[in-house]
Amino acid sequence: MAFGGGGGAAGVGGGPGPGAGAGLWYHKDLSRAAAEELLARAGRDGSFLVRDSESVAGAFALCLLFQKHVHTYRILPDEEDFLAVQTSQGVQVRRFKTLSDLIALYLQPNQGLVCTLLFPVEREKEKEYVEDRDYSDGEDEKPPLPPRSGTASIPFGSATPGGASNTPAVQDGVLESTTNSLSTVSHEYLKGSYSLDLEAVRAGASSLPHLNKTLVASCKRLHSEVDKVLSGLEILSKVFDQQSSPMVSRILQQTAVQTGEQELESLILKLSVLKDLLSSIEKKALKALQDMSSTPQPGLAQPSSRKAKSFPVQAFEVKLDLTLGDLTKIGKSQKYTLSVDVEGGKLVVLKKQKDSQEDWNTFTHDKIRQLIKSQRVQNKLGIVFEKEKDKTQRKDFIFVSARKREAFCQLLQLMKNRHSNQDEPDMISVFIGAWNMGDVPPPKNINSWFASKGLGKTLDEMTVTIPHDIYVFGTQENSMGDKEWVDFLRGVLKDFTEMDYRPIAMQSLWNIKIAVLVKPEHENRISHVSTSSVKTGIANTLGNKGAVGVSFMFNGTSFGFVNCHLTSGNEKTARRNQNYLDILRLLSLGDKQLSSFDISLRFTHLFWFGDLNYRLDMDIQEILNYINRKEFEPLLKVDQLNLEKEKHKIFLRFNEEEITFPPTYRYERGSRDTYVWHKQKPTGVRTNVPSWCDRILWKSHPETHINCNSYGCTDDIVSSDHSPVFAAFEVGVTSQFVSKKGLSKSSDQAYIEFESVEAIVKTASRTKFFIEFYSTCLEEFKKGFENDSQSSDNINFLKVQWSSRQLPTLKPILSDIEYLQDQHILLTVKSLDGYESYGECVIALKSMIGSTAQQFLTYLSHRGEETGNIRGSMKVRVPAERMGTRERLYEWISIDKDETGATKGKLPPPALRTNPEHSNSELPPVSLAKPPAPRNKVQITVPIQPEHRRPQQPPCRAEESSEEEEPGVLNLPPPDFPPPPLPKSVEFDVADSSLYTAVGGRGEEPGTSSKPRPSVAFSEPLEAKPPKLHPRSGPPLGPSFLMEPPSAPQAPSTLLDDRSCSVLQMAKTLSEVDYPGGGGAGLGREQTGRPPAHPLTKVRLDLPHRCLHPDYSRPIAFPPRSIRESIEEDLAEEALGQDGRSSSRQSESSVGEWLRAISMERYEEGLIHNGWDDLEFLSDITEEDLEEAGVMDPLHKRLLLENLRLRK
Repeated sequence: MAFGGGGGAAGVGGGPGPGAGAGLWYHKDLSRAAAEELLARAGRDGSFLVRDSESVAGAFALCLLFQKHVHTYRILPDEEDFLAVQTSQGVQVRRFKTLSDLIALYLQPNQGLVCTLLFPVEREKEKEYVEDRDYSDGEDEKPPLPPRSGTASIPFGSATPGGASNTPAVQDGVLESTTNSLSTVSHEYLKGSYSLDLEAVRAGASSLPHLNKTLVASCKRLHSEVDKVLSGLEILSKVFDQQSSPMVSRILQQTAVQTGEQELESLILKLSVLKDLLSSIEKKALKALQDMSSTPQPGLAQPSSRKAKSFPVQAFEVKLDLTLGDLTKIGKSQKYTLSVDVEGGKLVVLKKQKDSQEDWNTFTHDKIRQLIKSQRVQNKLGIVFEKEKDKTQRKDFIFVSARKREAFCQLLQLMKNRHSNQDEPDMISVFIGAWNMGDVPPPKNINSWFASKGLGKTLDEMTVTIPHDIYVFGTQENSMGDKEWVDFLRGVLKDFTEMDYRPIAMQSLWNIKIAVLVKPEHENRISHVSTSSVKTGIANTLGNKGAVGVSFMFNGTSFGFVNCHLTSGNEKTARRNQNYLDILRLLSLGDKQLSSFDISLRFTHLFWFGDLNYRLDMDIQEILNYINRKEFEPLLKVDQLNLEKEKHKIFLRFNEEEITFPPTYRYERGSRDTYVWHKQKPTGVRTNVPSWCDRILWKSHPETHINCNSYGCTDDIVSSDHSPVFAAFEVGVTSQFVSKKGLSKSSDQAYIEFESVEAIVKTASRTKFFIEFYSTCLEEFKKGFENDSQSSDNINFLKVQWSSRQLPTLKPILSDIEYLQDQHILLTVKSLDGYESYGECVIALKSMIGSTAQQFLTYLSHRGEETGNIRGSMKVRVPAERMGTRERLYEWISIDKDETGATKGKLPPPALRTNPEHSNSELPPVSLAKPPAPRNKVQITVPIQPEHRRPQQPPCRAEESSEEEEPGVLNLPPPDFPPPPLPKSVEFDVADSSLYTAVGGRGEEPGTSSKPRPSVAFSEPLEAKPPKLHPRSGPPLGPSFLMEPPSAPQAPSTLLDDRSCSVLQMAKTLSEVDYPGGGGAGLGREQTGRPPAHPLTKVRLDLPHRCLHPDYSRPIAFPPRSIRESIEEDLAEEALGQDGRSSSRQSESSVGEWLRAISMERYEEGLIHNGWDDLEFLSDITEEDLEEAGVMDPLHKRLLLENLRLRK
């Protein structure tokens, strides 16, 4: 053939246009996938269209359908702007002035194409939208005039430093409630008045009036509460002087059983001790506070804004969690008070004993080794203390509420961070605010927005005043000027936090604005700031709708923030979807070298928020009834954003915290008691149903730490018809790593090696492909060679494979494991002749580190659409001398694996318990029941994350299995081709483990299935529900269903009409495989996407700890094994995995031999693919099972069943 083909997706660029005479066959920036769908719909050989090329600006792609395959030819401009089809070497080039002239020639036969251009596929006419002039759902009928500069970007690289007071803010509400629930003198003072005395000392006072008042009040109760007063005063003395001896404790112990005259003598002794304490405690307190206030006063020459804000000591009332046996011995639960001194770096554990006595222990920040959250009991927390060298003690406490537990953890994290010897932070807090201001200036007091106060998931009052490291504000219909708005935000933050926040960036598009402000101490950690905007108003030319974005690096971690205002109107869901895709493709943020990747993959953490304008598809009266009853679950099920997200049309694998607040739109201005849903317009009355228009979503790379601490809306800011929305996150960050061992030498160089890669891409093209590798750990991107094999059993999909010879060995710039475990690699699959991307993905190196190859599997996406999946085998080899690492601050808090799911079944093995949070990925659930099915038949369950579920809590495997998942069972067609087997180490990992559980048959409870079923279960996490199975013919759960075989009941048409879903159904079907192992089935390490499903038997498989669940939505707790130990185990397992594979092969061949003996070998492949690969279990097969395996002839079914009965 004379011309070279080139495939890819559409893009935009400069250069020569198509010419004035371009026909309707020219589709502008149509995507490659959409072009192939249009041609497939046309269905006739010779159908063609022209679209823009993505890989070359100003170039075009001619797409031609022939024999059900799409052939793509690049049309390139030359230096004189003439156009020509790219040809093979030696073929004469024909040049044309316009695109129409070029197409006119190739409409003639025998011009060198695969076939003549015959049937132009015209672009769909753009719909006329009657209400395009409804620029806003507000009262204005005309769009607001843009500001003098329609789009603006203000960098704030050199903000003027200003001094900020380091005096702690004291809230009136805190002062009023300090003594209500405290019974000891120490807490009366430390909880409230302590901060006032500190202020007085800083102002120059030499006395402590509030301490004096506290002492006088306590002495009035001396005769009745002498023991309590002494205990409290000693605690107070120890807070200010750690060297004080526990004299009171000894006296109380000695006099506990004294009576008569001895009791009187002990009272005199206590009064004598009390006199000494009263005379010395004020001196100790005054000296300690003077030392704390020795920093320069506000207003002096040197700025004080970099000093962290001080916090009063916070006290938490808790009960000690006891076992039933301990409770029987003690008689009742024990009450404690936990007092957190953030400034002093201490935790005081006060035990309340009978006879008004108290016992306490003080632990410094370095003696608190770990916090362990209970997954099953949300208000329970285990604390591991270091008692002596290398000896620890764990105590479990029950808090008043889960919210109090979270506040306690946040304060302890803050304390650890304050007193850490690390120069750079491991974790920061990020505040996101989104608000449609309704073209009205904000009220003076908007503190509730900044403090995450109001409705929904809010912060505890003890942590509200902790300033966030980064504040990001996204507003729509904001009538203020840019500088005026930034100054306003800085002023509110100054009053609220007493810190002078630095503006990093301000970007605006008409009245859509985004502003980013950071703590002054972080100003030098911010780099590579970039801003951008995209218009999506009428014809994508008006800026009343669109998006603004900001991106930057925080040390070694990349952040992206997008604030958008999408098309309004209940019925305009499709236009909002297109707005999102346009923004995703056109917003220019982040590293320019990553132009092959959309912004959802370019950043370690991407936050997307604003007035997304998605509505509720429900009758207005029903909506109001649910809101009045505060029943939000039925409303979230008809939320357009959730529905479109479940169809995979928008926000692929983005996360959103659970919504527990009422719809934020459309309120009556000046009130939050009434929704206004009728709007008079020239075309009639328009209904705007109450909806969650204002949203905050995020997407993070796998194996990174992110946790959403709040998500809600205010209830006291009433100037707009929208309520402001807020969310607060704790985010793991990395530092600019400097190796202590210097640059890598050839002798201690780390290597990233790929053994094989296989991709299944959605395309009707049959071109060759190569892979490009991008990472900040590489000096430059690397390109592999073209694939060495490819095949297709489905016209719309192509399976492409690369062996190790086609894949480059990557050499990271640093070889230290501490550096590499934070790195990620971005992959893009490109066509060889078109250099256009067919799909991109990201892989975390952390799971790949080891001496043997690890498996990864993830989904490919391109321009917001899932386009297939990719799997492979790779390893990251790290020199032994560079294996040293350290614990991150966010790894200090873990999830308790000992108790999760304990009431539902057996416990996980000890290696899986009490693990720190490492990741935002998730493993499949597991329990330890013995499977009744064949050992080498495994069914994978695929969790589907509902968008309104809470993603931040790190789930444990057994807990998920027992409380969150409800698998449904679906039939699958047999796989079209098996991918390469897993490495030996992986096979052994799974084969030798006991982490299997039966899922059961139709409608049966887990563990009751007596025979394998050739189907796969897709599970959806549902809260507080035991696992149960739907009937096999039931409707699919969510969008991740697979296409039914002809014999299966057809799913509802509403679920099958979405082409964006069906491409992934086929890709998953094509990627299924039976992984033979030593009596068990193994599965590769997964990064993202959903696990490959093989319709074998209902056995849940727990992957090895390097496996990653496809969804980014929730954290994972990794076993506390070091990577060095993992490598040693891999080496040991490699040899042992040999025997396992032979048994699997033997079972398969025995089935084949039996079929050949009765002349039924034609059914061997179908039976094996459906899980019937062991004669021992074939006796349980039914007629229905045989039909699913492809045995449709009644005589053959009878012959097989009778022969099996004779074998019994």
